[in-house]
Amino acid sequence: MNKPLLAALSAVALAGFGAPPALAAPQAKAVTVDFAGTVSLSNCSGSVVRLPNSADSDPALVLSNGHCLETGFPQPGQVITGQSSSRTFGLLNSAGTKVATLRANQVVYSTMTDTDVTLYRLTTSYAAIKSSYGINALPLSDTHPVAGSSIKVVSGYWKRIYSCNADGFVYRLKEGGWTWKDSLRYTAACDTIGGTSGSPVIDTATGKVVAVNNTGNEDGQSCTENNPCEVDQNGKVTVRQGINYAEQTYQIPACFTTGNKLNLSASGCTLPKP
Repeated sequence: MNKPLLAALSAVALAGFGAPPALAAPQAKAVTVDFAGTVSLSNCSGSVVRLPNSADSDPALVLSNGHCLETGFPQPGQVITGQSSSRTFGLLNSAGTKVATLRANQVVYSTMTDTDVTLYRLTTSYAAIKSSYGINALPLSDTHPVAGSSIKVVSGYWKRIYSCNADGFVYRLKEGGWTWKDSLRYTAACDTIGGTSGSPVIDTATGKVVAVNNTGNEDGQSCTENNPCEVDQNGKVTVRQGINYAEQTYQIPACFTTGNKLNLSASGCTLPKP
């Protein structure tokens, strides 16, 4: 895992003559990606995210990793919902400067099974954050990302932005006792490190969060902690030392209803259930 920092330190794109010139197809303009809306946690990164149907008045949500949960790594098969929390987050502006301390009152959802995600509910709304600090939440995509797309991994902890592409998707990614499904693999340029855990992965064409950064193979070992391995549909294992990964987040919106309330029984919700 691109684990919490303390653990990382301890483990260390001719017309013919006489013809009118052809008009080039308009090129999609990349969205500016900066630190606005990201947060720093103790030893991890995260972001204030907004679902497609969220209202301004809804309590804001913070996205990070399951393995960044303050009470420890969820066990394989474990799903945590509705757990009380008073965790704080440093809200960053576009330049990466901390402008506020936000506080959670609940762990809405957390797991390291199939995915690696924690969602916190804050004590303040999207509207209040915008009014007080001029910062919008990052929109969470509800569609599967595309291989080859340009992405940025934005670490609020390190105040560093990694730029690369979505190299592809992994049928199963295994690390220690945990297994993650359809993980997003980065091209080599996103050489994320400890403390980047929980960073939003942003599609530069849309500006939407498509995944949450979570792990990488550090030492070339196979399927051990900090050395995830790829397993295909036939059980073939591949190890890619130095390559890093994220867990997709498009599944999340289907599991929330009006008021940013979790409903794991909602139609289309595929997140693991307790």
